Amino acid sequence: MGGLLKLAHAIDGLNEWVGRSVKWLVLLVTLISTGNALVRYVFGISSNAGLEIQWYLFGALFLLAAGYALKHNAHVRIDFIYGRLSRRAQAAIDVFGVLLFLLPFTVLIIWFSWPMFMLAWQSGEMSPDAGGLLRWPVKLLIPAGFVLLALQGVAELIKNAAVLLAQDVEASA
Repeated sequence: MGGLLKLAHAIDGLNEWVGRSVKWLVLLVTLISTGNALVRYVFGISSNAGLEIQWYLFGALFLLAAGYALKHNAHVRIDFIYGRLSRRAQAAIDVFGVLLFLLPFTVLIIWFSWPMFMLAWQSGEMSPDAGGLLRWPVKLLIPAGFVLLALQGVAELIKNAAVLLAQDVEASA
């Protein structure tokens, strides 16, 4: 179990790094959005590329930070029931949820989004809007974000299995 816990902590570290890095996209999206609004209202000029980069970065923020959110238990759950349970009961529910819902869902999304990305990349797909951006970078964010989420799901599964097996999760880091 010690080796698996080290793997879980390595995944935790990856998603922690990605999450802390991606948070800077909030500032970047805000600056781009402000710049787009100022240019549009002051000079009467609008840019599809400027609007699309906002959307792409906003999507990147949410997709790439999903694993970070799972690591920090920031996803929605029914806390008024879950919070009253013992740590072992919570771990059992989390193992069940990861195995039955999270991992199958993330694998399906990765499975179906990868060909969509590859087609966009190989064809050099562009936005249909005048002055729009390439589409493959934003389509790559979908499988990338769900890979990070699936990896974090595996880490949570390992840590919760350790709780169920009465292993010290923190000491194995």
